[in-house]
Amino acid sequence: MWAQLAGKRVLVTAGGDGIGLEIARAFVIAGAHVLVCDVQPESLERLAKELPEVHRCLADVSREADVAALFEQVDEKLGGLDVLVNNAGIAGPTGGIETLALADWERTLAVNLTGQFLCVRQAVPRLRKGNHPSIINLASVAGHLGMPGRAPYSASKWGVVGLTKTLAIELGRDGIRVNAILPGAVDGPRIRAVIAAKAKALGKPVEEMTQTYTSQAALGRMVTARDVANMALFAASELAANVTGQELVVDGHTQALS
Repeated sequence: MWAQLAGKRVLVTAGGDGIGLEIARAFVIAGAHVLVCDVQPESLERLAKELPEVHRCLADVSREADVAALFEQVDEKLGGLDVLVNNAGIAGPTGGIETLALADWERTLAVNLTGQFLCVRQAVPRLRKGNHPSIINLASVAGHLGMPGRAPYSASKWGVVGLTKTLAIELGRDGIRVNAILPGAVDGPRIRAVIAAKAKALGKPVEEMTQTYTSQAALGRMVTARDVANMALFAASELAANVTGQELVVDGHTQALS
C-alpha cells in the first residue's frame, strides 16, 4: 500500500520514543530513508539497537544552532529531503494560569512552536528540490479545543495549526504540501504523566481522571501511536496529493477536553 514511499528521504524530530519512534518505524517499513533527531542520548542509543538502519542525531529543536547542525546531517546522511515530520514537543506545566511560571510558558512555546519554525525554515530550500515534498506538523486536539489547566500546551498547538495553514498557502506554489496531525489522548507514559499531574492539580484520584480522558472520545478509548503514524504515512503519500492546509484529526471524535 505504501510502496510509493519507498526511497523517500524523511526527517522525524523527537523520533527516539513514543509517537516519533512509531512514525520513524512506519516510514522504515514503507521503505523510506529516515533520519531521527532527539534530545535524549539514551533514546537514540535504544533506537540504534532497534532500528539500526535509521540515521540518528542529537538535537534540541528549540536551539537554532542545533537545528542548523541537524540539517547538515540531513544533507550528509539523506542527500536531500522529501518529508519533514515536525514531531518534537513537550507537555508543559499543568495548573491554573495564575500558578504558571513564565519560564515554563516560554519553554513550552519554544519547543512546540518555535522548534517547528526553525525546522521548516531549514527544510524549505531542501524540500523545493524534493520528490512530492510535504511537511507534517504534529499538533493536538488541544490545538482546536480549549484545554483547562494546560494553557501553554494548548496555546502552542493552536499556534502549530495556524502555522500549518499559513505555510500551506505560502508553499503551495512550490508544490510543498503542509498538514497538521491532531492526535487525541495517545496512550503511553507521557499521557499517563499528564493525567497524574492533572489529577493532583484538581485533587482527584488518578483513576477518575484516567476515565475522564478515556470517555471524552466518542469511541471511548485513547488512540495509539500507530494510529498517528498511519496518518503520517497517508499525509506523506501521493494518496494525499491534493490534501494540504488540513487538520488531520486522530482522536476518536473528541468534542471537549477536561
